Amino acid sequence: MFSSKNLTYVLTILEAIEKIFYYSKEFKDEEEFYFANKQLNFNATVNLLIAIGEENKKIDDNLKTSNAISWKNISAMRDKISHNYRGIDESMVWDIIQNYLPILKTLLIEMLPKIENYKVYIEEALKSKYYEDLIYLKII
Repeated sequence: MFSSKNLTYVLTILEAIEKIFYYSKEFKDEEEFYFANKQLNFNATVNLLIAIGEENKKIDDNLKTSNAISWKNISAMRDKISHNYRGIDESMVWDIIQNYLPILKTLLIEMLPKIENYKVYIEEALKSKYYEDLIYLKII
């Protein structure tokens, strides 16, 4: 079993993913997404991708056993975005949303049973409005 501190990081990433899905769901392509609402949705998404990369760095490496995604690239993405704000490629962000976040979400959910007392902590977290988009975790 892994330390319960990992649960905070996993839940924060899952909540960020859900918000990104919400912010991007009504758009058919990266250009429409990029320019919508004076880039509000895009900029919010970029900020959440930075948070995902930062929280990823905090998860115990031994908990990240799946090779379905490059955990190192998640952190590298965070560094690239946060240090190159003007150079963020909207097609890269769109690709991450469409092709990588669904995989990451699945892998994070699969991690939960490996974390000590995860059910208790999830139950408590779901009482918070912050984690309201993670209600699907109630059945785990």
